[in-house]
Order: sequence, then structure tokens, then C-alpha cells
Amino acid sequence: MNKFGAASLAALVSMVAWAGQASAMISSPDTVRVLIVYHSETGNTEALAEAAAEGARSVEGVEVSMKTVDEATNADLEACDALMIGSPTYWGSMSTPVKQFIDGQRPFMGDKVGAAFATGGSDGGGKELAVLSILAAMLNNGMIVAGPHYEESGFRFGSFGVAATTGVDSPGLDEAELRRARLLGERVATVAKRYRGSK
Repeated sequence: MNKFGAASLAALVSMVAWAGQASAMISSPDTVRVLIVYHSETGNTEALAEAAAEGARSVEGVEVSMKTVDEATNADLEACDALMIGSPTYWGSMSTPVKQFIDGQRPFMGDKVGAAFATGGSDGGGKELAVLSILAAMLNNGMIVAGPHYEESGFRFGSFGVAATTGVDSPGLDEAELRRARLLGERVATVAKRYRGSK
């Protein structure tokens, strides 16, 4: 094969590979888009976000995007069907960067599905208050909030979010906390998919 033929073949292979990647990036109109926005200083909240993303991806027809509060844009918020926000706990509430993200000029999120998760150093440090403060902001922005469902000894119940303890008494995230984050992601994706299908 001469140089021209080899170059043409290489260009063709590159174009086919690029076309395959491009078609993989183009979502179907029926795709449910879940956006996970988080702030993480030590990596714990990011790890919880990754577990939530894993749970959401387990639902067929769902596309998941993860972004820090500094990376997420209004276009991301407008394009998503569901938004999950994760925060470390600052003095019993969401962190300052998460609050700034929420307080920033944002599009109306009416009827999109919302959920929250938080990490904190101690059992009584206010992680659930951080989750509730995020959910309150979502409700004020017209969102429909969802939490994970659990079953114990035949009794079923729901929770308003996921909170993980990551301080000296429980360093890092354990498997139970990661499992709860996966359940949250799966629940949010399922609700968003069901709601979108009913429109």
C-alpha cells in the first residue's frame, strides 16, 4: 500500500472512531438526565456523589453528569431532569460554596426532581440539617424532592436524604453509607424517569 493509501485509510479509521464517539455522546430525546453537583474538600462528599451516580446509572435510559459547584452552569441546570446536591456540613448547615451556588442567579427548576446528601465529622454535627437546608432551597425553587426507600423486617419507610459520618470516630465512608447513596441515586433516577414518562 502506498503512502497516500495508508494515509487515506488512517483518516477513514479516525473518522469512523470519531463518529462512533460523537453518536455515543448524543442523547436520545427519551434520555433522563441526572445532574449531581457537589462541594468536597477532603474527597468524602465526592465519593458519596460517585456512589449516587453509580446508583442513578443503574436505571436504564438515564445519563448522569457530575460537576463541582464551581463547574456547574445554568445550562447544566436547565438541561437536567433531576438535580442532586451534595455538601460537607458547616456548623450544622450546608457549606458556604454550596450556599453560594444555590444563592447565585439560577434558572427556575420547577417540576424537576431534587435530592440532597451530606457528610460531616460527627453523628450529631448537623448533617441532616444540611440535607434539609438544601431540600428547602429546592422546594423554594419549585422542585419535587425525593429520598431513598428502605425496608427492615418487612417495614418500609423513606428518608429525606443521605448523611455520612466521616470524622475521627468513623474515618472515611463505609459500605453502608455508600450503599445508601446508591439507593438515593437509583430512587432519584427512577422518579425522574417515571415523572418524565407521565408528561
